[in-house]
Amino acid sequence: MMIKRSYLAVTMGLILSGSAMAASTTDSLESRLNALEKRLQLAEQRAAQAEARADAAEKQTQQLAARTTQAEQKTDQVAQKTADLASQNKVANGFEFHGYARSGLSTNGSPRSSQVDIGPGMTPAGSTGGHVGRLGNEDDTYVEMKLEHKQKLDNGATTRFKVMMADGQRSYNDWTASTSDLNVREAFVELGSLPSFTGALKDSTIWAGKRFDRDNFDIHWIDSDVIFLAGTGGGIYDVKWAENFKSNFSLYGRSLGDIEGLDDSIQNYILTANNYVGPFQFMLSGLRAKDNDARANTGHNSAYTVTNSNAGDTGYHAMLAWHGDSFYGLRDGTSTTALLYGHGLGAEVKSIGSDGNLTDDASTWRLATYGTTSLNKTWSFAPSVLAQTSKDRYIKGDSYDWVTFNARFIQEINQNFALAYEGSYQYMDLDPQGYLSRNHVSGGFYKLTFAPTFKVGDIADFFSRPELRVFASWMDWDKRLDNYATDDAFGAKGFTAGGEWNFGVQMETWF
Repeated sequence: MMIKRSYLAVTMGLILSGSAMAASTTDSLESRLNALEKRLQLAEQRAAQAEARADAAEKQTQQLAARTTQAEQKTDQVAQKTADLASQNKVANGFEFHGYARSGLSTNGSPRSSQVDIGPGMTPAGSTGGHVGRLGNEDDTYVEMKLEHKQKLDNGATTRFKVMMADGQRSYNDWTASTSDLNVREAFVELGSLPSFTGALKDSTIWAGKRFDRDNFDIHWIDSDVIFLAGTGGGIYDVKWAENFKSNFSLYGRSLGDIEGLDDSIQNYILTANNYVGPFQFMLSGLRAKDNDARANTGHNSAYTVTNSNAGDTGYHAMLAWHGDSFYGLRDGTSTTALLYGHGLGAEVKSIGSDGNLTDDASTWRLATYGTTSLNKTWSFAPSVLAQTSKDRYIKGDSYDWVTFNARFIQEINQNFALAYEGSYQYMDLDPQGYLSRNHVSGGFYKLTFAPTFKVGDIADFFSRPELRVFASWMDWDKRLDNYATDDAFGAKGFTAGGEWNFGVQMETWF
């Protein structure tokens, strides 16, 4: 009986244990099924999200394709418009326009502005190039209009054509055709970098026509060229002998007038070699005007003649110059110094070959020096000296000696406004020996100018333009200078020694 009970207990334990295990297995399976269902739900959500993103991407792709098509269409339209514009403007390719102009009004309360030609060359010394400061001393309108066409060919060669029209006018009227001096001052062609040129000629430029020489230079603030070579002819620039040594060669012709009884115009021919070695320039010219010595030296505006004072027919001219990249080696800035000598027809040392009344014995020395520098953040300084002595110029025994000292200061107030100050002094001793009925005089001239100035920028730069100025100038000179001539400024009605105020406004521009 005890054994049966034991079997029964064991059997019951096994049954209960199996039930528990079965219950546990059922719970585990249900949990797994729930987890699997959740994963399936997440997978479905992800699939729906992916499908939505795919739909959005497809729409974006379609939109991008549409925009790309529109952009291509616009690009085609722009390209077509550009081609049309290029076709329309084809004639403008390679053209450049440059110019210079000044125009101003000046008065001292008298009518002398319409009777007297004032300006940098108004003193008696001005007849031989003796200029004084130009600031507040100009009442004219002068314009240069320069049109150029440049091109570079496939073989590397270059061409340049330039024409310049110019006009000078002293009238203040708006219509001045009857007194216009409009003329063509330049018309020439240059050919450069010719592929057949080698050696020293490799980078040279040849030219022919009517022109100003490329290497002329001047003292701007007294409106005087240091050297001015011009006319009609031909030449070659930049013959390069070594790395720091080059030469320019030219032949110019200028008309001097007619020989009485002959139809041919006298031509003055100028053969020039212009050499550069580093900052130094050495220029040598020979002049020849056949038959110029066959006429009496009457001058430009008079029938006055002197026995044995015929004009010359030959001459030579030389210049030694130094072009510095500092203010005389003392500080930052610029400076240039030149010493010139001329004999015979070369005795007009500034405008070479332009004066056909010089005698064969005429001789002239000229010294020019000028520079620019900034003294500090506010002040800039530009001094210059120009001096000349000339003997036997038009008549045996005559003499023309003068020296000009000039200085201009600029005081910067702000980026568009400055105060300009200029002082100029000239001493002259002129003995024309009666030529053109002129008298021997000596004495000094001085001028002081104050000029508030407006600019768009680079206010302290002496060479930046455009520029608008108002000015007040005080000038005076020795009374004996009024007696030099009857056809110059000094001594004219309303413009005599004793002091003159001059007020006005002026514009000046170049580009």
